[in-house]
Amino acid sequence: MNQLITDLLTFTRAEAGKLDFNPQLINLESFCLNLLEDFQLLDTKQTAIHFIKYGRCYRVSMDEKLLYSILSNLLLNAIKYSSPGGNIYLLLKCEVETTIFQVKDEGIGIPQHEQQKIYEPFYRGQNVENIVGSGLGLSVVKKCVELHQGEIFVESEVGVGTIFTVKIPH
Repeated sequence: MNQLITDLLTFTRAEAGKLDFNPQLINLESFCLNLLEDFQLLDTKQTAIHFIKYGRCYRVSMDEKLLYSILSNLLLNAIKYSSPGGNIYLLLKCEVETTIFQVKDEGIGIPQHEQQKIYEPFYRGQNVENIVGSGLGLSVVKKCVELHQGEIFVESEVGVGTIFTVKIPH
């Protein structure tokens, strides 16, 4: 319920052009490790979330609250749409001019013909069946990525899994 309220407030502020963007220097590796620690406390499905880092990650200027919204929504979806005990990966790749985050899962996947619609508010895929959700999470992610002047991409195959890639320039 807290996540729904947070997403709704974030989305409403973003739509009104009133979502604060306050970038500050963040240690990205520590940020990701703290985020995963939060998820281990909340995860009732006993999902294994693996953290993989590529390159040297220095402090980078990003909005910590918005970054938390981006990654927490992607991880929540990965957990929600994966089988209990499945593997999820959070990858952090630090390049000279860009930071790349990837969330990979082995979940139900997103049908190809629906992939361009998933960022629309309240849109939910036809294959989600009885999995509870509001359809707001990816809309919030997209707005937060755009405020960072970044990009988000999805690769998915039904029954195999999904990879969300977020690229944020420095």
